[in-house]
Amino acid sequence: MAPVATRTAEISTAAPGVESKKVAGINAAADPPSAYTKDTAILHRTPFQPPTAVSAEGLYFTLADGTRIIDAVGGAAVTCIGNGNPVVKQAIKDQVEKLSPVPNMGRSNEPAEELAKLLLEYAPGAFEQVAFVAGGSEAMEAVIKLARQYFWETKQPQRTKFISRQLSYHGNTLGALSLSGHPGRRKVFEGILNHDSFHHVSPAYAARFKTPGETDEEYVARLAKELEDKFQELGPDTVIGFVAETVVGATTGCVAAPKGYFPAMKAVCEKHGALFILDEVMSGMGRMGTTMHAWQTYGDNVAPDIQAIAKGLGGGYVSIGAVLMSPRVAKGIREGSGYFFHGHTYQAHPTTAAGSLAVQKVIRENDLLKKAAEAGEYLSSQLRATLRSPSSIVAPYIFDIRGGGAFWGIEFDLGEKQTPKPFGALVQAKTMQKGLIVIAMAGSLDGGKGDYVILAPPYNVTKEEMDEIVKRLNESLEELVREYLV
Repeated sequence: MAPVATRTAEISTAAPGVESKKVAGINAAADPPSAYTKDTAILHRTPFQPPTAVSAEGLYFTLADGTRIIDAVGGAAVTCIGNGNPVVKQAIKDQVEKLSPVPNMGRSNEPAEELAKLLLEYAPGAFEQVAFVAGGSEAMEAVIKLARQYFWETKQPQRTKFISRQLSYHGNTLGALSLSGHPGRRKVFEGILNHDSFHHVSPAYAARFKTPGETDEEYVARLAKELEDKFQELGPDTVIGFVAETVVGATTGCVAAPKGYFPAMKAVCEKHGALFILDEVMSGMGRMGTTMHAWQTYGDNVAPDIQAIAKGLGGGYVSIGAVLMSPRVAKGIREGSGYFFHGHTYQAHPTTAAGSLAVQKVIRENDLLKKAAEAGEYLSSQLRATLRSPSSIVAPYIFDIRGGGAFWGIEFDLGEKQTPKPFGALVQAKTMQKGLIVIAMAGSLDGGKGDYVILAPPYNVTKEEMDEIVKRLNESLEELVREYLV
C-alpha cells in the first residue's frame, strides 16, 4: 500500500487564513491562541478557550452567550438518544439516592449485574462475561491486558505481540496508542510507545488501496495473505491476536471493510491459535443501525473473541465502557486464576451502570436501532443529492460518501489544489461559524489526501434536523470552495 504517514492529522478547529467571524462566543479563525487561554484554568484539547455550554436538549446545545448550536456528531458518536432524556436522568437520580460509590473489588452491585446480563443478550452465545471500565480508551487498555492474561492463564506466555492496522485508532492511553495506527495522534509520543509488542498491517480501505481491476475477493485475499505473512514474520506462536475497528472512525471516517474481510482475518487467527479482537468503541452499540453490534451487519456476523464497547453504551450520560469476552476467553480465565488482573477505581460504578442501563432500555423500548437505520437511509440520500448534485460546486471535491445508520463520513480529494491549512481544519472552523458541530479532520494518506467529515447524530434524529445539518454543511463547503478552490 502507499505510505500513510507523510502528513499528520491536524485536529485543531483554529484555521488561520479563514475570514474572521465571531461565532458562538469565540473567533474560531483569526485571533491567536493566547486570546483564548486567559480566562480558563483548564488545559484544553484546542489551542483556544472553547465556548462554555450551559444546557442541551436533543441534539442542540445552548452556550453561555445564548447561542444555540447543532451537535451533528454527538460528541464523537457518543450521544445516541439525544440530551435531556427524562428516563435516563431519573434513573441516575434514583441510583445516587440509593447507592452511589461501592468498592468494586470484593463487592458487586445490582445495576452493574443487570447491565452485564443485558449486554450478553444482544448477541446470544457470542459472549459469556463482561468487564466494566470508565470509557473507550480504558476499554481497549483492558482488552490488551485481558488478551495477554488469557495466554498467560493457558500456559502460552511466549505470546506477547499484537497485530493491528495502519490508519486505525484505539484510544489515547500509551498501550492503546501503541496499538493504533493513527499518525497524527502517535507523533508526539512515538519515543515512548511500545514498538516491540505492537505491529501493523494494511487497512481494509478499498476505495483508496484496492488496485485497478482487483475484485473485492482478490483484495480480501491479498489482505489475508499480508496478515498471514505478518504472523510468519513475528512467529505464529508469539502473536496474541489481531485487532481491528469493525467500522473505522476517527482516522479515516466511517470506513467499512469489504464483504468477506472479517471471516478471512479470523480464519488466519484461528489457524495460529490467536485471538480475533474487535474495537467497537465508536461504531458499536447500535451506531450502525439495525443491530447492536456493528459486526452483526458490517462484519459478516463473525463474532470476536474479545470486543470493546463504550460511547453509545452510556449515551453521554455517564462515563462507561466495557469489554465483552467469548466463552473461549472466559473459560481460559475461569480455569486459571478465575479473576481479572486489571481494575480501576470507577469500574462497574453503580451510578454509571444505572445510567447506561436506562440508555439501553430507551433504545430498546423506542425501537431506536430501526430508527437509526431509517435515519441513515435518509441522511445518505440527502448528502448524495446535495453534495454530488451536478450543479454543485462542491461535487468535484467529494471523493466518497459512506457509512450506515447514524454514522456517516464524507471524504474529500482536492487533487492538485492546495489550501493554507488542511481542508479538514478549514471545514471544522467554517462549520463552527455556521453553528454546526462536526468532526472534520485532515487525512493521513500520502500527499495529504483523505480529509473527511464525520456526522453521527442521535439514533432518533428527525428528518428536519438532518435537513438542517446537510444545509449548514453544504453552505460551509460551498464557501470554502469559492474561497480557496475556484
